[in-house]
Amino acid sequence: MRVVVLGAGIIGVSTAWHLIQRGHEVTIVDRQPDAALETSYANAAQISVSYCEPWANREAPLKALKWMFSPTAPLLFRPQMDPAQWLWGLQFLGQCNDRAFERNVAQIVALGAYSHAALKDVVAETGMEYNRLECGIAHYYSDQKAFDGAGEAAALMQKFGVKRNILTREELLKVEPALKVYADRIVGGTFTPSDESGDAKVFTQQLAALCEQRGAGMQFNHDIEGIQTDGGAATQVNVRDRATGKALALQADAYVVACGSYTRPLLKSVGLQVPIYPGKGYSATLPLLRPEQAPKVSMIDDSLKIAVSRLGDQIRVAGTIELGGFDLALDTPLAKKRCEMLVRRIEEVFPGMADTRTPEEGGDPQFWTGLRPATPTNIPLIGRTKIGKLWINAGHGTLGWTHGAGSGKALAELINGEKPAMAFGFAGG
Repeated sequence: MRVVVLGAGIIGVSTAWHLIQRGHEVTIVDRQPDAALETSYANAAQISVSYCEPWANREAPLKALKWMFSPTAPLLFRPQMDPAQWLWGLQFLGQCNDRAFERNVAQIVALGAYSHAALKDVVAETGMEYNRLECGIAHYYSDQKAFDGAGEAAALMQKFGVKRNILTREELLKVEPALKVYADRIVGGTFTPSDESGDAKVFTQQLAALCEQRGAGMQFNHDIEGIQTDGGAATQVNVRDRATGKALALQADAYVVACGSYTRPLLKSVGLQVPIYPGKGYSATLPLLRPEQAPKVSMIDDSLKIAVSRLGDQIRVAGTIELGGFDLALDTPLAKKRCEMLVRRIEEVFPGMADTRTPEEGGDPQFWTGLRPATPTNIPLIGRTKIGKLWINAGHGTLGWTHGAGSGKALAELINGEKPAMAFGFAGG
């Protein structure tokens, strides 16, 4: 079978890899000159099966209202004159109850566990190296009320087979001694030893290269101009070379849309409505000054809802979500405040560990922003669309790296006529 995969992030490349493994002929299309140069480029680096709660919960509406007036809020709703944003917001509010939360957690955890196993299989087969650290993920709390609620969340995860341990401050410091300088402000934490971290961009680019070595066609630097349909089925994808302007029509037996946040407008052009809206996230990657003081365990800072991961001789800090359309600016006052908050927090928790100087002071912080393609439930859309031969693999929100390998494997299995071995509600199923 010939398959065209639209999008070369972690989701698209993983899908392509697993299709190739099943003997299919694959072409990957992306507007960038290489894989993983958009949403997969500089994310939080966590494979966080155990820390995957949906954004929508019973406390989210009031928090979102309060956070609207804070430029560094973890979740910032920026109202736009955009019906898609308001429809998404209403659907999100419909998920803000305990019953929906538990239902959504069940599916997200199922996909996470399936994906983690798929990732391990790919790494074992290929031997890829991408600054992987299998040291777990720790979540530290500086607010007693928030920590008191950690037990309820841990119990819910235990229900779905995820071991999230509640730790005292002293136990947490044994897991990650790098927190000792900040210890007097920590009231406790949680830890899941089975989680891990690594560089999603490096992994994805290496996997894309392996796809090419195994015969995949790579159409980088090509804009996707549209999908043609006839008789209720997709018949071709029209793309254009950015360098030469040459148009190209790609015909196949199946087409996979894995374009992240841009999946919604692309599918809308063929009459399909999907509940995916972009959430703008930020990260800062800083060189280490004192590697011996850097954490090896990947971290979640509860008070600011940010993640910290070591990547070789660098530290990555990432977080915050803005729901404000397809804005990718890093030079606005709001974006600068959010970037500065990430760096400031690293210096507060791990003073002197990393080079947190600004460029004006001689530092070299690598700031980045990307659009997380979020559904109101945080459950991605994986499976068939209503248009024949057209499949979707998108809507992973902040969990694209966590769910990438499994999402790709699951969709490849579906296209191949197999049934993925997990309890998950696939699109079109």
